[in-house]
Amino acid sequence: MIPLKASKGGFLHVRVPPGQERVKAEALLRAGARWVQPNYIYEPLALPPNDPLYAPYQKPQLSGLVGLEAAWATTTGDPSLVLAVVDTGYLLHEDLSQRWYMPSGMNLDVADGDDDPTDNTPSATASKNPFSHGLAVASVIGAETNNARDMVGVTWRGKLLPLKVARSSDGLMSTAYVKEAVDLAVQLGAKVINLSLGQPSSDPVLEQSLSAARAQGVVLVAAAGNYGIDGVLYPASSPSVIAVGSVSNDKSKSLFSNCGPELDLVAPGERVTVLRPNNGDGFGSGTSFASPMVAGVAALYMSAYKARYGSLPNPDQVYQCLTATAEDLGPPGHDTGYGFGLVRADRVMADSTHCFP
Repeated sequence: MIPLKASKGGFLHVRVPPGQERVKAEALLRAGARWVQPNYIYEPLALPPNDPLYAPYQKPQLSGLVGLEAAWATTTGDPSLVLAVVDTGYLLHEDLSQRWYMPSGMNLDVADGDDDPTDNTPSATASKNPFSHGLAVASVIGAETNNARDMVGVTWRGKLLPLKVARSSDGLMSTAYVKEAVDLAVQLGAKVINLSLGQPSSDPVLEQSLSAARAQGVVLVAAAGNYGIDGVLYPASSPSVIAVGSVSNDKSKSLFSNCGPELDLVAPGERVTVLRPNNGDGFGSGTSFASPMVAGVAALYMSAYKARYGSLPNPDQVYQCLTATAEDLGPPGHDTGYGFGLVRADRVMADSTHCFP
């Protein structure tokens, strides 16, 4: 039975399983309904966002380069989408507290195994200039937005799943930790995984988990590396992962951004606004912060696609959409310094050939 709910004006609300909208609508028309349409969800229009750090610091990158204001007019994200941040762990912050996704009974600390995903690595607990890498990366993807506080995130909605892969004693990350985190992210329903970490060698053990995750519909995004050399770090160099380099605000390749044939996209990565511990904020530079921009744009595209078609696009569709709509930089076509070019959220939302066929 489909539950029906009467409303004023002689209309009936019909709850329909996702993906069955057209079939049910046609059945209702055959049964005598005079008119059938979706029960659209309306949102208050508040662009640009009112967060105080947006206009002076973030807008030149997020809107001027990536085109996010135009994209936000289409979607600000799907609240049910789970985005995993495989990094140094979780920290409370007034501008991110409502976005963290901490499933009850699940140990999100795969490095220490003590069921405490809090970032208490040396860099996050130092008395001077404390800095939490995981908090900063997560804030780029999804800081709470349009709340008149601090900064904006690329995607305004969704669940940020913090998976701690940095050992508390020394910050060490290893194959075993990252593999377990990727597997756990898939288990917990993540559809986007950001990996702002890397090392020079390919890793067959981790590759098994990355490949399996992608086969299950998960979009993986990773930082290319900050050594300014030829050679994209792993896991960004994996064929299962979208590899992201960094550009400055004038669209030139960042000097620190690694290059290579595996590079797929670039995004702003210099003086990116981020959240810091103790309800602070600041700037971060590196491909670590370009990667979550692309992860956030991927999440926005997936949200818009789901709203239109009733299901999520697969990783091949996400890759095709983001690379085909990128702004070509450097030599024409794909190149080792810029990949396919600068990620463009505005072009993604407007593209009816590669993104919304």
